[in-house]
Amino acid sequence: MTSPTRSDAALSAQTLIARLERLPVTSWHVRARIIVGTATFFDAFDVLALAVVLPVLVGRWHLSAQNTGLLISTGFAGQLAGALLFGWIAERFGRLRAMISSVALLAFMSLACAAAWNYSSLIMFRAIQGVGIGGEVPVAATYINELSKAHRRGRFFLLYEIVFGLGLTSAGLVGYWAVPRIGWQSMFLLGAVPAWLALALRWLLPESPRWLASHGRLEEADRVIRKMEAHVPHTTPLGTAAIPPTGEEPATRWMELFNSRYRRRTLTVWTIWFCCYFVTYGLITWLPTIYRTVFHVDVATALRFGLATNAAGLAGDLVAALSIDRTGRRAWLGLASGAGAVPLAALWMLGATDLRLVVLCASLSYLFVGSNSLVCYLYTPEIYPTRLRALGTAIATAWLRAGSAVGPVIVGFMLTRYPLRAVFLMFALVSVVGGMVALRFAFETRERVLEEISP
Repeated sequence: MTSPTRSDAALSAQTLIARLERLPVTSWHVRARIIVGTATFFDAFDVLALAVVLPVLVGRWHLSAQNTGLLISTGFAGQLAGALLFGWIAERFGRLRAMISSVALLAFMSLACAAAWNYSSLIMFRAIQGVGIGGEVPVAATYINELSKAHRRGRFFLLYEIVFGLGLTSAGLVGYWAVPRIGWQSMFLLGAVPAWLALALRWLLPESPRWLASHGRLEEADRVIRKMEAHVPHTTPLGTAAIPPTGEEPATRWMELFNSRYRRRTLTVWTIWFCCYFVTYGLITWLPTIYRTVFHVDVATALRFGLATNAAGLAGDLVAALSIDRTGRRAWLGLASGAGAVPLAALWMLGATDLRLVVLCASLSYLFVGSNSLVCYLYTPEIYPTRLRALGTAIATAWLRAGSAVGPVIVGFMLTRYPLRAVFLMFALVSVVGGMVALRFAFETRERVLEEISP
């Protein structure tokens, strides 16, 4: 294939985006997904590391349910701050710089968590680590979304994002083996592995060509797209793409999230993010500790049951990746939320007193609601223009952090005053609310060019 030259294709944002949209998925795209996916994998690993070590720390440091909930929530509060900080950095200085900085911070603070000597030190280190964890995923999601074209963008993106589910499952699997044998610190030591990625990201990946074009850096965007075009086999026919006129975009203004075009989109995704992660992180972070403290199983058994739930979520992620471009985003978000609420409501009706029934129903619920945690990362970058994409996604994920922070605290409070069944009823109701909002207010983005969705 012969790449366009300046003589046959003017360097404008419109023609550059049109060239991006006509490219098939090549080895270049696969390599980018693998590199960014590795960072996202360890981000997820670090998210769940605390849940894996908590069954040990609860006994060793004599933590109450409220102390446990606060420790979980503090990490998510740090993630909230990180999402906002690195979202701004991504819009101002580029997606790549934001990813490098966030990965370096989460890796360094993972080492600090491994060195924690008591509850107070761990809660401080975890909060700072949360800043890095919270910044990496939304910026990475924005970056991968901007590399993809409209056709089958959902599958392209979710097959990358599924590494987040792999990271969660791997944390459970590694923790099941390592924590009883090597010690709880091993989880945080392993979580520091992505330190080398901070440098690798700088040298192995280019800046987002969409971000470059939106900032008027057209020659730089052209060079990136030429490298992508060079990986297309000569025999591969290229498609065509109709792109609305684009140019250098105005400066990012966060208040634009609430103007007449984006207000409904913003409030809708905020609600979906909050409800989705209130349930998903409430389940996966608390379940091993519930098995240990309510059902009095040993640490290895608690971690094994938690691993079963994470594996169910991974299966749901794969189904979502293969189906999302057929079902559409709105239908999947709404129906998966409703389906995930059914097993939780069943636990409330049946009393949640049988351990194996709790494991089964929690895993069935996570099979559905866990996939929505990935679909949110697909859908949110799609509904904003390039000038707002990283910041809009980061602010939306702040509601992820809010839901994830509030959920564990409420669970800890409820476990000291109400039976376990009430916790599952609460999760079921929140999941239903999220699904109803998605079906009523979300709009469909399937197979649409990003610049068409948000001019």
